[in-house]
Amino acid sequence: MDIKIKYFTDKIEKLRYIDRKSDWIDLRAAEDVTLKAGEYKLIPLGVAMQLPKGYEAHILPRSSTFKNFGVIQTNHMGLIDETYCGNGDQWHFPAYALRDTEIHINDRICQFRVMKHQPQIEFEEVDQLSGENRGGIGSTGKQ
Repeated sequence: MDIKIKYFTDKIEKLRYIDRKSDWIDLRAAEDVTLKAGEYKLIPLGVAMQLPKGYEAHILPRSSTFKNFGVIQTNHMGLIDETYCGNGDQWHFPAYALRDTEIHINDRICQFRVMKHQPQIEFEEVDQLSGENRGGIGSTGKQ
């Protein structure tokens, strides 16, 4: 699959796979950011893409983002579909700081993957489901 990409800065590394480790691709801060605890900022990621028709990008924090920078992604997952493809549609990471922090240009702060859109779904209302009852979400315990 070929995806057109525009870089807004030459100060971040070009996007690439990390061979044999994951099919997610790291995204980097495109500017230096200083946040105090309780502050919010849309951190520019320095890229825009033209995704193929029928595809979307899912953006999530890296597993080390909170440990390294003390920020969480405010919407918990970013979703960029193929209509977000204009020349100025730079991707951003919506960060909320839980402690004072500094993020520097080129720091890896989040990751993305490209996925097909969900197929069209028709819902069929029923009175009973035939699967085994597992107790609902959160019912599997701590261990």
